[in-house]
Amino acid sequence: MNLSFGPEYEEYRREVRKFLAQNWPPKDPRDRGAVQAFRARATEQGYLYRNIPRQYGGSEQAPDLLRSQVLRECFADAKAPMEIRDRGIGLLTPTLLAWGTEAQKAYFIPKTISGEIRWSQGYSEPGAGSDLAAVQTKAELVGDQWVINGQKVWSSGAHESEYMFMLVRTEPDAPKHQGISYLLVDVKQPGITIRPLRQVTGDSEFNEVFFDDAKTPADLIVGPRGRGWEVSRTTLKHERSNLNGNLYSESMFNRLVRLAKDTVRDGRPAIQDPDIRDRLAALYGWLLASRYSSYREFSLTAAGEEGGHFPLMMKLNGSNMAREMYLIGRDLIGDDFLLARSGEGGVGQAAHRIWARHNMTSLRLTIAGGASNIQRNIIAERALDLPRDSRVA
Repeated sequence: MNLSFGPEYEEYRREVRKFLAQNWPPKDPRDRGAVQAFRARATEQGYLYRNIPRQYGGSEQAPDLLRSQVLRECFADAKAPMEIRDRGIGLLTPTLLAWGTEAQKAYFIPKTISGEIRWSQGYSEPGAGSDLAAVQTKAELVGDQWVINGQKVWSSGAHESEYMFMLVRTEPDAPKHQGISYLLVDVKQPGITIRPLRQVTGDSEFNEVFFDDAKTPADLIVGPRGRGWEVSRTTLKHERSNLNGNLYSESMFNRLVRLAKDTVRDGRPAIQDPDIRDRLAALYGWLLASRYSSYREFSLTAAGEEGGHFPLMMKLNGSNMAREMYLIGRDLIGDDFLLARSGEGGVGQAAHRIWARHNMTSLRLTIAGGASNIQRNIIAERALDLPRDSRVA
C-alpha cells in the first residue's frame, strides 16, 4: 500500500517545513502577540484559514485535501498553532460564507478569526436536544429588532463569549422544521442571564442561558426568515480528514499503555495482567480498524469519490473507543479514583488524577455532538437502509 502523497505534495511538505523552521517557535511561545503574528504570517503564506476569502482575513486557497493534510502534519510535528479552534471558526464562519449578507461577513468573520469575538451556540433546549427541531425559544420582530424569550441549555463557553448564534422559532404556527430562524445575538446585554452548570469534575464549561426580552437587530438574521433549520445544517466542502481524530485516539492509547506499564498490581506491572492485556489488545484492534478505514476514506475523497459510510460511523466509534480507554484507565488507577475530589480529578499520583478526570469527563462523549443512540439510528437508516423506528403515539 502506497501512502505517500506524491512528488508535488512532498515538495509542498518541504516548503511548509522550511517556513515553520524560520518562523516557529518565537522567543516566548506563550506570548499571545507572537502567536497572533505567526498566524498572520502563516495566513499570508496560504497555510491557514484556507477556505476564507482574503477580504475577510483568510488566505483564499483552492480546496485541496492533500495540501490540508500535509499542513496538519507539519504544524503538528513543529507544535505550531493552526487556526483558532472554536465554534466561531468551525461552525459560524462557514455558515456566514454560505448564507450571510455582505455586511455580516465583513464585520463578523475578521473579528472571529482574530479572536476578538468569541461565540457560543444556542441550539439545545430543555425539550430540544436530540430532537433539535423542537426548539421553543421565540423571537418576535418588533420594529427593527428581534425580541427573544426562552431558554437554551448546554451552551459551551457561553459565559466567556461575546455573541451567540442561535435557533429561534419566529413562525409559531409553521410546521416543526419550518418557522425556525437563525439569529446572531450579543450575549453581553440586559435581558440575558447565563448560569454555569457545575459538572462532576468541578468545572463549569456548560451553561443555561435565559432570554427575557433580549434584543438583536433585525438585520442579524442569517439566511431567510423561517429557514433557520436549513441554514443550521449547511456544511461547506471543508478540507477535513478523519485521520486527525485517529492520531489523537492513538496518542491517548499510547499514554494508556504507559500507565499500564508504570502501574504495579499484585507486585508486578499491570501490563502483565491477562485481563488488562486482553482489553488493550481489543482496543488496539478497534484503533487499527479506524486508522485504515480513515486511509481508505481519505484516498477516495482525494480522488474525488465519495468517502463511503465510514464518516457516519466515526463519531460513534470515537466515543466508544474513548470511553473504553478511560474505563481501563479507571481500573488501572484503582483506589486513586475513589479518592477523586471535585475540580481536581483525584489525589495521589498526578497521572492518576488526570485519568480520573478523563473518566468522569468521558461520560459526555456519548451525548455531545450527537447522542450515540441517534448515531446508531443514522447508521442504520442511511448506511444499512434499515426501516425507521415506528413512532410511539
